[in-house]
Amino acid sequence: MADHPAIQHAVPYHAQWASPDLVPAIISGAMTAADDPLWPKYGAQSPEEYAWWSWRLCGVACLRMALEFWQGTAPTPMALAAECVEAGAYVRRDGGLDGLIYAPFAAYAERRWGLYAESRPDLPATDIPELVAAGRLLMLSVHPSVRELDASPPGRGGHLVLAVGVTDEHLLIHNPSGFPGRSQQFARVPWAVLDRYYAGRGVVLGREP
Repeated sequence: MADHPAIQHAVPYHAQWASPDLVPAIISGAMTAADDPLWPKYGAQSPEEYAWWSWRLCGVACLRMALEFWQGTAPTPMALAAECVEAGAYVRRDGGLDGLIYAPFAAYAERRWGLYAESRPDLPATDIPELVAAGRLLMLSVHPSVRELDASPPGRGGHLVLAVGVTDEHLLIHNPSGFPGRSQQFARVPWAVLDRYYAGRGVVLGREP
């Protein structure tokens, strides 16, 4: 995606687990999330509560990054998750969780945090560079295998990452389930392969309405 200036917003990083260095072991099953020693920082009441929610809060991790970037601080993941449930952005159902549901989430982000937030069920990759250049951060729906740039992902979407920069050749993302030193902070996803993972939808966030 040529002819766009390189831009990299200095956004702080958060994994969706409390210990970013343990993400590979948790994802592989070598350890359970409940064994993460930093679980109390999540705001959970128990390791089991933390473990259940941590697999589901990629969107909350993206919001925390945006809030710290623009406002300097962010609540715990569990505090934000509770607010998102109340706002209808997450729905507890049959032992599982529906969400992140974009429209109520965007309304919540505007009302609660004073952000510009737009639900974009149709967000072409070609729109991303201009939005990032305008100072926006984008929560994008991608397949989780984007963390390893899997050549043959089984589908698109299902996981949220935060677009924080662009170059002519790459989209730069903060990936809440990325691997340390490889695909967590400012991870480079070539434009040429983005459509393997990207579902073409997301939420556009900005500092101001």
